[in-house]
Amino acid sequence: MAINSDSATRLTKPASVPIVGAAVPIGTHANDEGAAAKFMTPRQLHQGPLKNLLARKTGRRLFLAATIGTDILCILGAFILASSLRLGFYDWEQLVRIFQTIIPIHLMIALSNKGYRPNILTDWWKNISRGGTAMLVAAGSMLLILFLFKSGSEFSRVLFVLGTVLAVAAIVLSRVALFALARRVMGGNPFADLCIYDDVPYTKNARSYAIAATDCGLKADASDPQAVSRLGELASGMDRIVIHCSPEKRRDWVFLLQALDVSSEVVVPELDILNPLEIRKRSGRTSLLISAGMLRWDQLLFKRVFDLAFTLAALPFVLPIIILFAVLIRMESAGNPFFIQERIGLGNRKFRMIKLRSMRAEATDHHGNRSASRDDDRVTRIGKLIRMTSIDELPQVFNVLIGDMSIVGPRPHAMGSRAEDSLFWDIDQRYWHRHVVKPGLTGLAQVRGFRGATEVEADLENRLQSDLEYVANWSLWGDIRIIFQTFAVLFHRNAF
Repeated sequence: MAINSDSATRLTKPASVPIVGAAVPIGTHANDEGAAAKFMTPRQLHQGPLKNLLARKTGRRLFLAATIGTDILCILGAFILASSLRLGFYDWEQLVRIFQTIIPIHLMIALSNKGYRPNILTDWWKNISRGGTAMLVAAGSMLLILFLFKSGSEFSRVLFVLGTVLAVAAIVLSRVALFALARRVMGGNPFADLCIYDDVPYTKNARSYAIAATDCGLKADASDPQAVSRLGELASGMDRIVIHCSPEKRRDWVFLLQALDVSSEVVVPELDILNPLEIRKRSGRTSLLISAGMLRWDQLLFKRVFDLAFTLAALPFVLPIIILFAVLIRMESAGNPFFIQERIGLGNRKFRMIKLRSMRAEATDHHGNRSASRDDDRVTRIGKLIRMTSIDELPQVFNVLIGDMSIVGPRPHAMGSRAEDSLFWDIDQRYWHRHVVKPGLTGLAQVRGFRGATEVEADLENRLQSDLEYVANWSLWGDIRIIFQTFAVLFHRNAF
């Protein structure tokens, strides 16, 4: 059983049979009036309307093979260039030894850390991080081998370090280019996923292929060998079969899907209202993960150490910017250049958060009853600049040092924050659950584009779901990823 977010949309079922953009009958069956209807066989379907869907699998394999090939070429090119830059000539004897060791290790590491799995074509961070990490681990492994066999004197250390740095950079750049090309050629979904709708309205989605089961000769009937065979033939070559059906038919569809040799899912839209984070098994029974609770003590320790290390390293660069803009703010308008406001923090306890003041001192809202708008008359000229670039948030590094905040976490809100004139916890009482971790300078919701004013309730709901997902799936690498992604959304249409 799986949850598919596409299932929440309900549309009216048309008279004809859909495969996103085409009516596709399959085989032969009798309609309600007893008349026979002609349908295409699964083989004809694969060679016709589903041809492009099946081509995704071939295209994906080509891109993954290209990724392996470019990784090898990047390593070869990087060390050859390093030899030329360091020695002024190509030391082929030394280069061949490096290649014989580092390339096999890189490939083994990349395979083990899923660096060549299909999902790297859907997530750019996984793509580059797994490729770069594999190269760094391979270089470290080779250094260990050289140390153990006391062969280090035979290699140029500068050449090796320079080649490693160039190889990592080349692998990252080549993977970014391949990722962009894959997205352009195959779209956002490189998987051959076929949705089958039975007795429920179907949803048109440009990224999905959909079939109305009853109009295509498909039915959930294990006693009909022709129906079972037809489903198996249709599933051949697919990555995943996703069933959307009425509750009464789910057990029958599940029984048939369990006989397929491809991954299969059944959509359960009734669970959407619960917003589960994950489905698990408990003592043989199915359970929904609704809340992950607070982090373990070791996770809290790692997170705090990372916060302090990152903040102390960034402080020499951040402090001059804070001082400069504090002076500019004071020169433009009278009053304290810093704005201090009570926000909701860890455990739903209040703390005093510090920002650079972006509004006229007499117009500031300490209770947060009014969100800043795009043409807010309270915002000063310097204020517009620092809000647009998120510079106004920089003083919160001191909140991180104190321990009230973290670098990454749900953004803290004022007690009076509203969406459509409703307080956040009145819209969804799960709002209180996001505070099982410290609030952050940036968060998963922000890098997904859910930032700025909360004008409608959906603005809060989108952020809340992202915050709860962050808590449930926290990892140190996840925090590092969000930090890198934050730089890409510093200038955002909702930053005002």
